[in-house]
Amino acid sequence: MEIHVLSQSHSLINQFISELRDVHMQKDRMRFRKNIERIGQIMAYEVSKTLTYTKRNVITPLGTHQSDVLAEQPVLATILRAGLSMHLGVLNYFDQADCAFISAFRKHQTGNQFEIVVEYLASPDLTGKTLFLIDPMLATGQSIDLTYQAILQHGTPSKLHILSLLASQDGIDYLSNRLPHATCWIGDLDPELNKDSYILPGLGDAGDLSFGEKL
Repeated sequence: MEIHVLSQSHSLINQFISELRDVHMQKDRMRFRKNIERIGQIMAYEVSKTLTYTKRNVITPLGTHQSDVLAEQPVLATILRAGLSMHLGVLNYFDQADCAFISAFRKHQTGNQFEIVVEYLASPDLTGKTLFLIDPMLATGQSIDLTYQAILQHGTPSKLHILSLLASQDGIDYLSNRLPHATCWIGDLDPELNKDSYILPGLGDAGDLSFGEKL
C-alpha cells in the first residue's frame, strides 16, 4: 500500500491538526469542524496531483486556451457521522463528484471487545471509477476495510484512495495487508492504540467533538 503522511512536510495542515488535538481549542465546536473541513481541502489538492487529466479547449474573451482538466470526477464515499466535515472539504474541490455515504460504528460487547457494524449504504455505480474512502480516524482499520467490502456490491472501482485525518500504525499495518492496492493519505501518524482501540495521543472522538456526544 502506498502511504502519504502529509505532516512530514511543512504545511498549514500541521497547524490545523495541532488545533484539533488541543483540549482547550476543542471546546470551540465550530472551529473543530472547520479545521477538519480545511484538512479535507488540503488532502483533495494533494490527491488531485495524482489523478488523470485531459486537454480541453477553453474559450476566453480574447481567444482560446488549451487547459488540463480532470478526465473524470472521483466518487467520494464517506463514513458517517464523523466524516461529514471532511467530506465537505473534499467536495469543495471535487464539486462535481458523485457521493456515497455509509454508516459504520463500533458495537461494544463485553470488556473492550467490539465489532464493526455497517447498517446504511447509499452509493452510485463504482465500476471502473476512482474511489475516495473518507474517514477522519483510522484506528484499527476495520471500519475502512468492512466499508470497502460492503461498497463493492455497487461495483469494483479501478483505484482506491483512503483519506484520514489521523491514523495509528496498527491501522496502517492492518490495511496494508487487507487493501494492498490502496493509496492512503493521512494527516498525521500516531504510534499506538489504547486498550479501547482509540488512537494515542490522538484527539478523542472526532464525531462527538464535531456533533455532540451520542447515547
